[in-house]
Amino acid sequence: MESKQRKFDLRYLEMARIWAKNSYCQRRQVGALVVKNNMIISDGYNGTPSGFENVCEDDNGITKPYVLHAEANAITKLARSSNNSEGATIYITASPCIECAKLIIQAGIKRVVYGEKYRLTDGIELLERAGIEVVYLGEE
Repeated sequence: MESKQRKFDLRYLEMARIWAKNSYCQRRQVGALVVKNNMIISDGYNGTPSGFENVCEDDNGITKPYVLHAEANAITKLARSSNNSEGATIYITASPCIECAKLIIQAGIKRVVYGEKYRLTDGIELLERAGIEVVYLGEE
């Protein structure tokens, strides 16, 4: 029988997948939700900064260097609110890169749930080194 936590994790991860569809990126659409005390307190998807054109790739299909990752968007959105992420869980459709892992650590997030493995594992390794619980809920 599935635990209650696993059921919540799967549902929030599915919601992050739906949120990822808001991204204008062609190469990969990623979504993130920050959840604290069973409430979604922030969300994000990969894309350009506010006020920029909604085009993530250049003419050669390469992601523009100023595109923000979903995790970064969710965490910086929190910075502009009255909420905080201390002790929260972040649900991400893809495993975080090392730069986003650093933001997750600094934001006080204590748990990361993700659905797709990325070819680089340094972000996950850094999170584990920091003592953050990391849960992979994808297919092996």
